[in-house]
Amino acid sequence: MRRAPTILHLDMDAFYAAAEQAAKPSLRGKPVVVGGIGPRGVVATASYEARVFGVRSAMPTAQARRLCPNAAYLNPRFTLYRQVSESVMELLRALSPLVEPLSLDEAFVDLEAGGVPAETVAVRAVGERLRRDILEVTGLTGSVGLAGAKMLAKIASEAAKPDGLVVIEPGTERELLGPMPVRTLPGVGPATAETLRRAGIHTVAETAEAGEAELVRLLGKAHGSGLYAMALGRDNRPVVAERDAKSVSVEDTFEVDLTDRTRVRTEVLRLADRCVARLRAAGRSGRTVVIKVRNYDFSTLTRSETLRGPTDDPAVVREAAVRLLETVDTTGGVRLLGVGVSGLADFTQEDLFAQIATEREAEEQAAVAVAGAGPDAEAAGEPEPEPEPPRRWHPGLDVVHEEFGAGWVQGSGVGRVTVRFETPWSAPGRVRTFVVDDPALRPGEPLPLRGGPDQSSAPAIRPKSVSGADGAGSASGEEISRR
Repeated sequence: MRRAPTILHLDMDAFYAAAEQAAKPSLRGKPVVVGGIGPRGVVATASYEARVFGVRSAMPTAQARRLCPNAAYLNPRFTLYRQVSESVMELLRALSPLVEPLSLDEAFVDLEAGGVPAETVAVRAVGERLRRDILEVTGLTGSVGLAGAKMLAKIASEAAKPDGLVVIEPGTERELLGPMPVRTLPGVGPATAETLRRAGIHTVAETAEAGEAELVRLLGKAHGSGLYAMALGRDNRPVVAERDAKSVSVEDTFEVDLTDRTRVRTEVLRLADRCVARLRAAGRSGRTVVIKVRNYDFSTLTRSETLRGPTDDPAVVREAAVRLLETVDTTGGVRLLGVGVSGLADFTQEDLFAQIATEREAEEQAAVAVAGAGPDAEAAGEPEPEPEPPRRWHPGLDVVHEEFGAGWVQGSGVGRVTVRFETPWSAPGRVRTFVVDDPALRPGEPLPLRGGPDQSSAPAIRPKSVSGADGAGSASGEEISRR
């Protein structure tokens, strides 16, 4: 344990929702929920205005809609979140070479390694300056905790929310932790908490009073000893600059249970390709392929296969995923599918047997296709391209219109898409409705939250033609484009 609170924990406030509010002036000060917006979606983040109604992260979106029906429900825009996160991480790296990111919006920083004096006044000044810099660079707020250990710094940042700073002075840990519920301690989930509750242990103080021997008897050697140390405020874990990923995975939840075996197989192949794309983007390969299947009754199965060596070949991962799928009964209906790769490495050592089998299968399929085409195959020329599927306009999606400029999708349905035209640096903008296949409307890229023109007093977009300066259309802020 350190003698000064030189470990900093930063946690951005309602990060995804706050970024959406910063990007969309019409949503500032209003409830915003980001996550899966379908009937089976889950809340990723809720703004503080939505939390007043009881909306929380990991809550089913359907339940959130019942609690807060007037909130804006938006799909996540991870491209924007990553851009903002990188700006925040650059500010942290300027403080110290030891920065341990936990997620896009959360990180530990070892201020002592950055040369900050081991004094409360000095570290508090650094924390306050960091909060000001984050607000200036991103327009968002973050909460800062400072303590002599990682566990305590994280507890402090949670106590500082929203937009605050809390310092835990070394020597005050047990007094602070004592009355807190045992779930406050890292590693105490629902199962551990229930075991402790049955033993009459509810708070951190009661955990410490139980003693190490009793906790080991209840929870086992490693977990019991670790929990006892944390209940005493002891946490010697260092800040680690590089946290090596253990696996890469992707998954999708479907609005309607999949019962068609061919459709399930197609989705697994698609997920395998997405997983390999993420694997390659990280410059990694993996040796173990895993599939995850959640059935209609919420029962979840996982199957895995270890290859002869690490690979980043999509054909090899697809083949392994399909082999694993064959061992799972999906006739009752599939609610969720996932594909992952673990046993990561920085090199590839292809499973030659699997690769040869994949190539042979592809050759056989090509031969069957040629044989079935007959003598008129060459005369027929290239097959006609399939018609493009209709564009899907998800709420929150960035769009650009040839006439009205940049905006975002408020909603769509019945062949129409409603767009609000505004930018992060404008006033709340106008709303217009178009047909879903309007050729003048196309998907756009996220705009920066800072650095745009100063148009705070002007409308986001001034349409070239307005039907009446004070007409009904202007009063309601809605109109339907004639396009």
